[in-house]
Amino acid sequence: MNKKSSHILNASSNLLGFSLVIITSLKISKISQSTHLDEFAGIACLFFTFSCFFSFLAIRSKNEKQGNKFENIADYLFLIALFCIVLAVIIVTVKII
Repeated sequence: MNKKSSHILNASSNLLGFSLVIITSLKISKISQSTHLDEFAGIACLFFTFSCFFSFLAIRSKNEKQGNKFENIADYLFLIALFCIVLAVIIVTVKII
């Protein structure tokens, strides 16, 4: 199996920062009360954080079977968080149009 934990860790940490920027900008502009955008971004932050955590555990794991398990968990959490970000982008797009 090709190791992808380092790629998941890199992408998750970058998108975690992006999600935090979304939440911060919503709080500053006081738009968060009128949309569910901050909820989706907050959920994405949690999933990206856990994805980072499990991908780090997969990298540091000495046991290959356990490392693969952590990598799969990180992969699925990353996918769920990515879906939340896509929903947030759709909400922004609909709100602008």
